Amino acid sequence: MVGTLPSAHAGERMSRDQPPSDGQRGRRTPAELQALNEAQRAGQPFLTTRPPDSGEVILMLPRDKWRLTVGRKAESDIAIVWDVEVSRAHALLELVGDKWTLLDDGLSSNGSWVNGKRVVGRQRLHQEDRLCFGNTQMQFYDPGPPGSEVTRRDAKPTSVPVTPTQHKVLVALCRPLNDGSSQLPAPNQQIAGEVHLSVDAVKKHLRELFERFKLTELAQNEKRARLARVALDSGIVTPRDF
Repeated sequence: MVGTLPSAHAGERMSRDQPPSDGQRGRRTPAELQALNEAQRAGQPFLTTRPPDSGEVILMLPRDKWRLTVGRKAESDIAIVWDVEVSRAHALLELVGDKWTLLDDGLSSNGSWVNGKRVVGRQRLHQEDRLCFGNTQMQFYDPGPPGSEVTRRDAKPTSVPVTPTQHKVLVALCRPLNDGSSQLPAPNQQIAGEVHLSVDAVKKHLRELFERFKLTELAQNEKRARLARVALDSGIVTPRDF
C-alpha cells in the first residue's frame, strides 16, 4: 500500500538481538507488485518497508522537503515506532542537489546501514539500495522522471539477453558490491568458486558480456566495474538474486 507507516505496532514483541528475517521481508504479493510498479511509473523517489504483521508500505519522499527525520518518535517524518533498536532521533535523509543522501553523524545508538555497510557521515543513495535502521529494513527507489529510461527498468534486461550461466556470473561479480564487503566487483577466482566453473570459463563468459554490453573499449578494471554497475542498474541482477 502507499501511505504512512503504521503507528505503534507489534514492535514490543521483537527481540533487541533479533535481525530482520526473510519472513519479515517476505515475497511481494501481486497487489504489492502492482503498487510498486505504479510508484516507479510516477517517477518520484520513495522507500519501501514491511512493518511487523503488515504488508509492504510505500513511502513517497515529498518534493517540498529537503530534510526528513528518521527515528522512533511518532513525530519523525519516517517514524519507525515499533522498533526498539531504532533511536528516537536516529538519522536524516537529506536532498543534496537532486539526489537523496542518508546522514548518520552519531545520533543513533545502533547505526544506519546501506547494503550491509555501516554509514559514517553522509552517503548518497542509489536505486534499490537496501537501508537498515535497527531491525527495520527499507529499500530506496529513485526511478527518475515518468517515461525516462530509468523508469522502464523491466524492459532493460530483455534488451541485452544473457544466458542462465552468464546471469550466475553477473550475480557473483556483483556480490561484493551488494553486501558491502568491497567497493570492487568479485575477482575471477571468487566467481569461479561460486558458480563452479574454471577461471578460464569465467573469463570467456565475461568477454562475451563485455561485447554484449559494448564495454570492450574500456580498460580491464573499468570494464568489470562498469559491467557490474550496468547489471545492477538495469535490473538484470536484483537484490533477490543474492
